[in-house]
Amino acid sequence: MRNGFRILDADRHVMEPIGMWKEYLEPGFRDGAPYLQHDHPDESLEERVARLGAKGLVPLPPVVMLDGQPVLHKLSERAQVEMAWSAYHQPAGNPEAGMTPQGQLQSMDQSGVDIAFLYPSFALMLLALESLPAVRVDAFARAYNSWLRDFCREAPERLRGVGAISLHDPERMVPELERVAGFGWSTVTLWPNPVRGRLLSDPVYEPFWSACERLSISVGLHGGTHARLKTTGADRFESRFGLHACSHPMEQMMALLALIEGGVLERHPGLRVAFLEAGCGWLLYWLWRLDELVFNHMAGEVAHHVRRKPSEYFRRQCFVAIEPDEPYLPEVIRLLGEDNLLFGTDFPHVDHDADLVSRVVGLQSRLPEQALRKLLWDNPARFHGVRG
Repeated sequence: MRNGFRILDADRHVMEPIGMWKEYLEPGFRDGAPYLQHDHPDESLEERVARLGAKGLVPLPPVVMLDGQPVLHKLSERAQVEMAWSAYHQPAGNPEAGMTPQGQLQSMDQSGVDIAFLYPSFALMLLALESLPAVRVDAFARAYNSWLRDFCREAPERLRGVGAISLHDPERMVPELERVAGFGWSTVTLWPNPVRGRLLSDPVYEPFWSACERLSISVGLHGGTHARLKTTGADRFESRFGLHACSHPMEQMMALLALIEGGVLERHPGLRVAFLEAGCGWLLYWLWRLDELVFNHMAGEVAHHVRRKPSEYFRRQCFVAIEPDEPYLPEVIRLLGEDNLLFGTDFPHVDHDADLVSRVVGLQSRLPEQALRKLLWDNPARFHGVRG
């Protein structure tokens, strides 16, 4: 609790220790576990500083590898230097704090977070390796979910697991969904991006959406930068600057469109979906365009399965995570309402600052108290199925 506000962190991350893969992968997959590799293992400090400048004083972290290739795509050495420098100067961005339940709980206590829903980091990127056989990617998902189950046992009321589901083989999705539901979990995460050419509205995913609705499992759509998936901007930009600017918001825009245009939300009114780590500013424009330009003039083509305005579907069953510094938040609440907004810290990733909780609580000077209480607790509790 912070300043009298209960806080549910709707998008927090674990940092998976590399050794967990050997421990939790099934025996037939352990020889293909991810591993770490240093790009310049024999380079001295003097040589590194001479090559990279003063920021080379901070050692670069090892690269997560799989089958001789980096898991992350288009991540330049310059970007790695900047990320290492940021992590060094931002205690909350220390990956080690996200590797243990104790580190998570200590950070939560310091910032005033009561409950956190934990999303993957490198496991998410493993599920984005589109070219891998589905059976292998599914094994990564099972191993991660089993590890996270044990991780959360340290404090199950405060550390809540979010199951990772692979989109590679639609027939394998429901069994893993049912397995993590058996853990007592109420949320799973998917990539918003197309996987193997399939949108989230592809008919092959219908059994999955039906199972989510039947089991009352919410779905957090969470993308990432440097994925080995077809991602908006990756065909145009090489820098992390350009890739990160595009990947999160633009893929979320198209994921929402796919769920509406493909009739998923029409067919599954009890399904709960959240769009994470992209801010909320894109949503006002996107819903306005979908309502006023597309639905009003072009709905006849999809009238069978798009029977109401896109904004009505969103208000009925969708949520979006805000960034505390978005200057238009009062306008979002005025136009969209206060019942569909969430807050997540993105801890311990370095692209979010250490004082996000302070900044979101500070919104009480800009937002009505009731709206802030909904943002920090009521809405994420409703999305994640938290009672009490």
